[in-house]
Amino acid sequence: MKFLNYIFISIVFFSSSIITAQSKTPIVLELFTSQGCSSCPPADDLLQSVKENYSDVYVLSYHVDYWNRLGWKDPFSKADFSKYQVTYCRQLQSKYTYTPQLVINGKEHFNGADARKTRAAIKKYSTTNTVNPITLSLVSKKSSEVQLNYQTTNTSQNIVFALVVNQRTTKVSRGENSHRTLTNSNIVANQIITNATKNKVTIAIPNWVLPSDELSVIAYSKNKYLEVTGATKLKIQQ
Repeated sequence: MKFLNYIFISIVFFSSSIITAQSKTPIVLELFTSQGCSSCPPADDLLQSVKENYSDVYVLSYHVDYWNRLGWKDPFSKADFSKYQVTYCRQLQSKYTYTPQLVINGKEHFNGADARKTRAAIKKYSTTNTVNPITLSLVSKKSSEVQLNYQTTNTSQNIVFALVVNQRTTKVSRGENSHRTLTNSNIVANQIITNATKNKVTIAIPNWVLPSDELSVIAYSKNKYLEVTGATKLKIQQ
């Protein structure tokens, strides 16, 4: 009986340790970038700085694929991320897509290398309250996928689930950043957008993700105007 009690206590402890803490102030920074873009490394560095200095800000690095034609194929790029960027450009009435583009809470955008505007935006949205809190719990992690349970209050909104790699350093041999060594942070490896009425999601792990990579899931809800209404993060245990 004592042995069974010990197992029960251990299971409860493990389950509680993987429940996400709620952020009262959702601030989500989505950087659209590319290793093939010579203007992007300063924005990548700024995103890393925000990550290190603002623990309550969720940062994501989406690598687009339209720079790949210039000689260097960004290993983290996906056509889906380029399409995702286009949805923002339409909603925010941007005449064209560009890199590095930083989108803050789905409400505004500007050059992702602009430190002054970035700091001002973080300060501006630091008073924003979570409207749609999200809770995540880890179901399982396999070599090819991650399964998550989630709960939220507003079932009419969509939730973006982004599987992110903490950091990678790449030696670029061709293209605009030829002979440079680039560091990217919170790289979005895969993304799922689903209706909040569901309670489970499966995210495939791309082949380029290594067993040694530190992985997390950042989830954020969006209203019909693509504005962020809640956000949370779950670090996936190795």
